[in-house]
Amino acid sequence: MILNRINIRTEKKAEFIDITTTVKKIVVSENFAEGLCSVFVPHTTAGITINEAADPDVVKDILGHFEKKVLHNDNYLHAEGNSAAHIKALITGSSVTVPVKDGKLVLGTWQGIYFCEYDGPRSRSYFISLI
Repeated sequence: MILNRINIRTEKKAEFIDITTTVKKIVVSENFAEGLCSVFVPHTTAGITINEAADPDVVKDILGHFEKKVLHNDNYLHAEGNSAAHIKALITGSSVTVPVKDGKLVLGTWQGIYFCEYDGPRSRSYFISLI
């Protein structure tokens, strides 16, 4: 297994950052021809997902929907005040796995890999594992 830690700085309270190019570069730099690429976030108020990367309005729609459905203040018990971020991260998930064939990620035509921030801005990290 090959493991790479990537540091990232988020700029907004909630945002999706397209990390597809970074993941592709790791696959190429490691000369990884075939197997599985796993991307994992070790934070409970951030996530990793795969979704449309061609139209930025999709990300805006997703974030807008989350804001309407997972309210920032909803009488949560968690004293830190970021329960909404925890809930959004739970919905998104903490990892994705993508097949690699002939040194390339096997993604659909419109798909991209996103780091999802829900409690920013912060200094964060994620891991890319090649198996």
